[in-house]
Amino acid sequence: MELKLGDYKTEVHNDWCPGCGDFGIVNAIQMSLAEMQIPRHKAAIFSGIGCSGKTSHFINVNGVHTLHGRVLTFAQGAKLTNPDLTVIAAGGDGDGLGIGAGHFVAAGRRNLDLTYIIFNNGVYGLTKGQASPTLKLGEKTKSLPSPNTNYSVNPIGLAIASGFTFVARSYAYDVRHLKDTITAAVKHKGLSFIDVLQPCPTYNDINTRDWYAGMDEVTKVTKPRIYKLNETDYDPVVHYDEENELNQKLTQALIKSLEWGDKIPIGIFYKNEIISQYDKRITDKIPNYLENPPASQTISENGNPSTDISEILNSLSV
Repeated sequence: MELKLGDYKTEVHNDWCPGCGDFGIVNAIQMSLAEMQIPRHKAAIFSGIGCSGKTSHFINVNGVHTLHGRVLTFAQGAKLTNPDLTVIAAGGDGDGLGIGAGHFVAAGRRNLDLTYIIFNNGVYGLTKGQASPTLKLGEKTKSLPSPNTNYSVNPIGLAIASGFTFVARSYAYDVRHLKDTITAAVKHKGLSFIDVLQPCPTYNDINTRDWYAGMDEVTKVTKPRIYKLNETDYDPVVHYDEENELNQKLTQALIKSLEWGDKIPIGIFYKNEIISQYDKRITDKIPNYLENPPASQTISENGNPSTDISEILNSLSV
């Protein structure tokens, strides 16, 4: 039976602020799942803490609302346990690049086949608008008593340097582009990251919808800041297993990630399916891992454990 867009929606009340970019991100995820016809029981959404943490409540697949900064650890555990599961992790820029930054970097070293989406609005929206790791140095949103005193994190650059093999950016108000980007990320064989620029209409009065549109407040003429990489001659794909090719693609992606201000690129910055996935590396050590992953193994029968650990317990006795 064909699944409809409505099949991926829940009836949980959504209390996000009117105009929040989170609505567009959730809609894009639902649209992408419907387009790919991924069975609901074979998909799982993991979300962190913050406004974006409610994401797992609004998408009608397996959902886990996890701990602050730990969304990637839960998501990776699920994927390792059940390699056939389509796993999407979602969280805010504070959740993923503040307290969760260590897990972000560590995940890049593994290259598990899952997708991580960061809702990037420059503030901690749930706790009333403190500066998040992506707010630029010296910027002062209306919720801050003084300008931000920290340098900002470059999510795209950090993902590339950490080892993510699919790195992209999209915009919450361009739902179709975001849907297409999510679909490409999920289909990618490896660890995917999407940095979603997401205006916060309540606390971030700098990076607003009008700001991204490039609207002049006086003349009301718009000169869009955002442009799409796929409408230029930019090629993000690593085509050959050669060091020069790899270094060239990494370098151009890092340089492109520094564009900000009058021109902001969205689209795929880097894509590399030549690097081995983590489950393949495990299979080299455990040949039957993919045929008999932990999720498929029987751990109890009629309430009784099916594994005998008496020898282990005896070895520990004193």
